[in-house]
Amino acid sequence: MSNSTQSAARMRISSLLDPSSFVEIGAGVTARSTDFSMSEKKAPSDGVITGYGLIDGNPVYVYSQDASVLKGTVGEMHAKKIVKMYELAVKTGVPVIGLIDCAGLRLEEATDALNAFGQIYLASADASGVVPQINGIFGTCGGGMAIVPAMGDFTFMESGKAKLFVNAPNALAGNSEDKCDTSSSDYQASVAGNVDGTGTEEEIISQMRSLVSMLPSNNEDDMSYAETTDDLNRTSPDLVNCIEDPALLLPRISDNQTYFESKPSYGPDMVTAFIRLNGYTVGVVANRSAKYAADGSKEEYGKVISVRGAKKAAEFVSFCDAFSIPIVTFTNVTGFKAAKCSENNIADAAAKLTYAFAGATTPKVDVITGEAFGSAYLTMNSKSIGADLVYAWKDAKIGMMDALEAAKIMYDGKDGETIKAEAEKYDALQNSVASAAAHGYVDTVIDPAETRKYLIGAFDMLFTKREFHPDKKHGTI
Repeated sequence: MSNSTQSAARMRISSLLDPSSFVEIGAGVTARSTDFSMSEKKAPSDGVITGYGLIDGNPVYVYSQDASVLKGTVGEMHAKKIVKMYELAVKTGVPVIGLIDCAGLRLEEATDALNAFGQIYLASADASGVVPQINGIFGTCGGGMAIVPAMGDFTFMESGKAKLFVNAPNALAGNSEDKCDTSSSDYQASVAGNVDGTGTEEEIISQMRSLVSMLPSNNEDDMSYAETTDDLNRTSPDLVNCIEDPALLLPRISDNQTYFESKPSYGPDMVTAFIRLNGYTVGVVANRSAKYAADGSKEEYGKVISVRGAKKAAEFVSFCDAFSIPIVTFTNVTGFKAAKCSENNIADAAAKLTYAFAGATTPKVDVITGEAFGSAYLTMNSKSIGADLVYAWKDAKIGMMDALEAAKIMYDGKDGETIKAEAEKYDALQNSVASAAAHGYVDTVIDPAETRKYLIGAFDMLFTKREFHPDKKHGTI
C-alpha cells in the first residue's frame, strides 16, 4: 500500500521539482466503482499523484502514477485526475509532465475506465502544440498507455526495469523477450525511435529538468530565455575540425556550451538538439557523417540522410515551429541512404522533412559546412524551400552532384585526362560556393570560426519575423 512519505511516485516528484515547491491537487480522490469487490480495495489518490510545482523556477503540472496502488492501473477517477492536469496546463500555459508506472487499464472498471482513458488521449491532442508534453517511464507503460507518451513531445525511459510496448514481446509471433525485447529502453530508443533519453531514474530526471529549462512554457509566451555571460563575438578556431560530428561542433558555438540532444540513439546520421545563442533557445538539425566516441574511435555514416534521420528531424522541426523556436541547420550531405530497406520509405520520410521545413514559419537559418549536393541538400532547409538566411563556410561545395561523377556522366567514353579536366571545370563553374553566392543561393560566405557571431546576428535580425502561408485547414503530407 502506498505511503505518502515513501512511495516511489512521490519520491520521483520530489526529485523532479525544486525543493518544497510541489502542491498536490486531488489528494482525496479515490475510485468510485464497487464492482468486483472494488469497495474493499483501498486506493489512495486512485493510484496517481497530481499537482504543480517548479523546475528551476519554471512552473509545471505533473502527474506520477503509483504502482503500489492497484499496480498503477488507470481507472475512471485516475484518468480524470490526469485530464485535469492537462486542462489546467492549457489554461495557464504551463508544460505537463507525466511520470509513468502503470499496469494498464483497470479491468474492474471496464467501460468507465476505457472511456476515461480516451479522455486522456483527447486532452493530450488538445494540448499538442499549446504546451510542451514530457513523459518519463519508470516501470510498465503498455497497451493503451503506450499511446500517451507517443502523443507527447519528449519521452525518457529508465534503462533497467522500464517497459514500453503496445504488444508485449512474447505476444509477437515468432518472438520472445529473450530473443528480442521490443519493450526495452534500448530497443525503443535506437530502433523504434520513441524515446529521447535513457538512463537511471536519477539520470533521466536530470535530463527532464534540463530540457524543461530550455523550452518555452507554451506557444505564445517565451519564458525559455536565460541571461548569458558568454561573449557574443566569441570565435571557435577549431570548428572546422568538427565538421563530421555536430555533437562536437554545437557545444562550441552555444552559450557556455549548453547542449541538449534529443533521440541520440535513433537515426544517428542526423543530430537534433537544442542550444542557446545570446540566451535564446535554438533548435538545431544537422547532418552527421561520423560519430566520435570518448576513446577517439568513430562510427561512420557517410554524408547521407536515412529514413530514421529524416523522420526524427521532421518531428523535431514540427515541434520547434509549433513553439516558435528558431531553427538552424548545419548541412553536409551528398544524397539519401542507398539500401533496399531504406528505399521502401525514404521518399516518404524525405517528403515529410521537406514539408516540415517548408511549412515552418519560425526563423530559419542554414549553414552549409561541407558538401551540399542534390535533392538531399534541398531537403535540409535550403533557400529554395524557405530558409530566411543561408551561410556557407568558405570551402563548402554546393551543386547537383560531385564534380567527378558529373564529368563521368557528361563525358562518358572519354579518356581519364579529359574527364579529370572537365571535372575541374565543373567544380569551379557549378559546385563552388562562389557560384552559389553569385546566383543568390547563399547570402554570405563566412569563416567557420565566426559561425556563432553570424548566427546570433541572424536570429536577432529575424526576431520579429512574420510569415503567412496560403489559408487552409492543414496540409496532408
